[in-house]
Amino acid sequence: MKKKYNWSILLGAAFLMASSAIGPGFLTQTAVFTAQLGASFGFVILLSVILDAIAQLNIWRIITVADKPAQDIANMVFPGLGYFVSFLVFLGGMAFNIGNIAGAGLGLNVLLGVSVGQGAIMSAILAIGIFIYKEAGKVMDTFAKTMGLLKIGLALFVAYISKPPLIEAAVRAVAPTHFSFTAVLTIVGGTVGGYITFAGAHRLLDARQTGRENLPQTNRGALSAIGLASLMRLLLFIAALGVITAGGKLDPANPAASVFQLAAGQLGYKIFGLVMFAAGVSSVVGSAYTSVSFIKSFHPMILKFNREIIITFIVISCIIFEIIGKPVKTLITVGAINGFILPIALGVMLIAAYRTKIIADYRQPLLLTILGVAVVGVMTWMSCGALMQMFGH
Repeated sequence: MKKKYNWSILLGAAFLMASSAIGPGFLTQTAVFTAQLGASFGFVILLSVILDAIAQLNIWRIITVADKPAQDIANMVFPGLGYFVSFLVFLGGMAFNIGNIAGAGLGLNVLLGVSVGQGAIMSAILAIGIFIYKEAGKVMDTFAKTMGLLKIGLALFVAYISKPPLIEAAVRAVAPTHFSFTAVLTIVGGTVGGYITFAGAHRLLDARQTGRENLPQTNRGALSAIGLASLMRLLLFIAALGVITAGGKLDPANPAASVFQLAAGQLGYKIFGLVMFAAGVSSVVGSAYTSVSFIKSFHPMILKFNREIIITFIVISCIIFEIIGKPVKTLITVGAINGFILPIALGVMLIAAYRTKIIADYRQPLLLTILGVAVVGVMTWMSCGALMQMFGH
């Protein structure tokens, strides 16, 4: 019975990470970059899956073995570094959450006809409801799984209807004609950047599924999470590619909605509303939970009032959105910001893997470390390339 419960938590952690990744920004970015790069965006997705898996495996394994949250590990690597990483992640999480609430509001606007602002408030209330409940962890796991399966099922339906050129997509996935640093950085940042890669690992930590004996399950959870997020990315990409190949033009004000509407008419538009709402709310939950998990070990009072702080985090995100608005540009920019955070966070974890005071006599597989260092190098290089692309035009 106990083993089954462990697997349930593991699946919940995988879906929490994947649901955190598959937010409104994820939908918007995928539509925008498919329109820009066409079938060659398949290569960007393939490259990002490899980078995501390496980063996630390293981070989840080190947190599991150290049995400590990322910020405490960073502080043990270099005093004060944990506070800096937490500041970056917390800030990125707050920015992302504003976009998530906006996306959920946009989804309810399409589904129910309420204003985006009213939809955002309704979505925030639903997310807060999960954390008010006593067994918040279990509810969060179930909610993440349900929303994750709903999003994948609906995306599969729209991808099928849009009749995409699958052979061309497969060819361009290995032989692209276009490439973009910004696309890779944004896609990797939107999948494992900032707080997202830590969402599942910190969930396992809270549920006490840690220690060396749990490493095989940790590996499965990390790879399952990347698999789920990548499957969703792939389905959205081929749906958008089908629409664009057929001559459809995406609306810059809401590119993701255009994909669904052009593929399946009014029904597609309503499906988009449901997917956007599910993506928004599940990401609000994942973002709030993980961002606050980055500060809760700094003071006993934060730990004591953890739930109240998470709820406040959601309320503040909602208020900021109600004041600012304009979600689409925010959603693209924040993905890139999270991409910049990844090499710092992963670099810290790789150093921690060789500090005996953190991981005792555990040895991280050498190949995983080498690949991890390569990801830090590639992401740093792409960050510089993306900055030059952004400011060069």
